[in-house]
Amino acid sequence: GHNGLKNVNLVLNTQNYARFRFGISDEFKKGKQVDYVLGDWDDAEKTALPERLELASEIIKSFGTAGLENTMTAYNGK
Repeated sequence: GHNGLKNVNLVLNTQNYARFRFGISDEFKKGKQVDYVLGDWDDAEKTALPERLELASEIIKSFGTAGLENTMTAYNGK
């Protein structure tokens, strides 16, 4: 979360670093993000997880081999 990023910024003494961001659904009531994020997964989410983890793995590998710009071009929005 944001406190974790504050710690990274402090340790690195900069905010200038690449980071991966993974979105979540917006299917929660206003102010209930924490309950949604920490809540139980439904069957559809459980089914989608292996594919999403594989994609995340591909993105991380691409970042290391192809660089930030090429990875962003290839994967943003997926």
